[in-house]
Amino acid sequence: MNNIEEDKVKAAIQNHGICVLIPTYNNAGTLSCVLSDVLKYSSDIIVVNDGSTDNTSDILDRFKGKIHIVSYSKNKGKGGALKEGFKYAISKGFEYAVTMDSDGQHYASDLPVMVKAIIENPGSLIVGERDLSNVDINGKSSFANKFSNFWFTVQTGKKLKDTQTGYRVYPLKKLYGLSILTSRYEAELELLVFAAWNGVKIVSIPIQVYYPPQSERVSHFKPALDFTRISILNTILCFAAVLYGIPARLWSGVRDKRFFSGEFKFFTRKKGEQRDASITIGRLLRSVYGLIFFLFWSCFLFTPYVFYVRNFGRKNEKAKFGLHRMLQWISKRIVKALPATHIIISGIVNDDFNNPKLIVCNHQSHIDLPIIMSLSPKIVFLTNDRIRNNKLFGKIIHEAEFLPVSAGIEEIMPKLQDLKLRGYSIVVFPEGTRSEDDSIQRFHQGAFYLAQELNLDIKPLVLHGAGYYLRKNDALFRKGDIELAGLPIVKRTDLYELPLRKQASLLRNVIRTEYDNIVSLTENSDYFKSLVAYKYDYRGWKVVSVCKKVLSFNDLTKFIDKQNEKTVRIINSGYGVFALLYAYVNKSSEIYAYEEDIDKYNVAITTSNLPKNLHFVHSVFDEPDDDINFDKTICLEGYMKVCPTTKNSVKVPLVS
Repeated sequence: MNNIEEDKVKAAIQNHGICVLIPTYNNAGTLSCVLSDVLKYSSDIIVVNDGSTDNTSDILDRFKGKIHIVSYSKNKGKGGALKEGFKYAISKGFEYAVTMDSDGQHYASDLPVMVKAIIENPGSLIVGERDLSNVDINGKSSFANKFSNFWFTVQTGKKLKDTQTGYRVYPLKKLYGLSILTSRYEAELELLVFAAWNGVKIVSIPIQVYYPPQSERVSHFKPALDFTRISILNTILCFAAVLYGIPARLWSGVRDKRFFSGEFKFFTRKKGEQRDASITIGRLLRSVYGLIFFLFWSCFLFTPYVFYVRNFGRKNEKAKFGLHRMLQWISKRIVKALPATHIIISGIVNDDFNNPKLIVCNHQSHIDLPIIMSLSPKIVFLTNDRIRNNKLFGKIIHEAEFLPVSAGIEEIMPKLQDLKLRGYSIVVFPEGTRSEDDSIQRFHQGAFYLAQELNLDIKPLVLHGAGYYLRKNDALFRKGDIELAGLPIVKRTDLYELPLRKQASLLRNVIRTEYDNIVSLTENSDYFKSLVAYKYDYRGWKVVSVCKKVLSFNDLTKFIDKQNEKTVRIINSGYGVFALLYAYVNKSSEIYAYEEDIDKYNVAITTSNLPKNLHFVHSVFDEPDDDINFDKTICLEGYMKVCPTTKNSVKVPLVS
């Protein structure tokens, strides 16, 4: 590892409040080399001189000013030394302590791996797993490790391959059982057991290990005495597992929201693929209500009415117009009853429908038709075959004289001429189909050919929010207001000189300009909150809890709405709730969201249908993309203590 990489590790250790704790007892032969190697990576080293009787004190004197020294005259054992070291580290404000042995078996070059593990798994206890298969160790030591592994599993229900390793990272705020810690080697097992009982995540990572020839080793392990102590301790811990361990694990599971931590795939996936928005109880109830309401008016009122008119009623113009009035009346009731939405209509007056016109509108969802039908009884639609052949309302469509696009212009033109003469306006969706993302697609020329042949003025309408409320390929309603805006009438005479392709492009630009204006006015943080909530629902108790906390933050508008920066980085992005909302609202910005916690990062990147302007980045030792000239840096609260400081930095008191 070169000096630049060592400096990065050293900076990360300092930024995250990590110290290296080395208990030592009569290891003068290796201590100096161990300290020299560790100093390459950390300037925060605590050495506990556990009553050494060799020249350990002289060696430590040579390192004064570079390390912290805790020393006492009487040997307390490794457990006692660890306890003294932890107390000292806590008093100095450290968050984590990396423990290493002073006999040279642990490599300082593994420190970057250990540090990376704790940064990626904040609050965890990291255990360095030794590969002992090719190491010359005596049978007693091998048996002791297997013996300890077995009892750890019995007492905690968790498996570890190496419970005897001394190379660990301890979260100092989660040291359970420290006050009753035993004084010898078994103390390290005790710390593991208490951590597991209290819900501390234990992460095992491979490390190197060096064992000198047995003739050169300095060992303070006393087989008979220490095996006896370990056996007694394991007996006590087995009883304690029932009386304390199981209740503690249950409580910590509730406290840390670890129960129901997995994804509920029935609600979040369809045929293995993630849904754009999770199914929720609220969405189900609203959609069932909407369906029942529609079926009632359609099947139990309007369909019988159509049947009567078709078979027994008069066939004159008055009867036909009565059918259209009934259709408008029911459409108004359906639109008004749509749950969790409010329909806003602007720029439309009754005079717009006194004379026949060609009405062109962007197409967003199945509810586009009833919204427009509610405007006037003097409206007919050009529809596709799927709508005309629908079993629920296909007959209604036929009787209302809605015409199929698939029949071709030549066949339907006489019928359109007749409808025009009778005073009906014709509604066309020039896109031909609904878009996946509500963007306004290319307009086809057919609509403008009709206007030309029928000599009709054009009334442009703009729909916003309908596709968000009822997404394509999604049968459940969301929350969100819908707006239908009418634009000034375009006179047929103003378009005579333009080819059909130009007419289609002109009207598309007119509608898109107004659509973009509505977007800029309405699509703020409040608008997208429900969608973000749907994307995190049923992905684990803790994840949902954090999402709700972020979305209920009072100052979201202040930090998210009306931002105009081109490039933005978000530090400590967590599960990505804040970053996702920011990206939805600020579509013209490129958002780079950085997270060190590997579990939170994995939740963020697996969120369905992330916007293209949002980029999640997992970064540990490197500064977040210093080569990008960010216009703004947003620091959320998190485990990264030091946030980059620039003139455009903003700190947000929020954990995402």
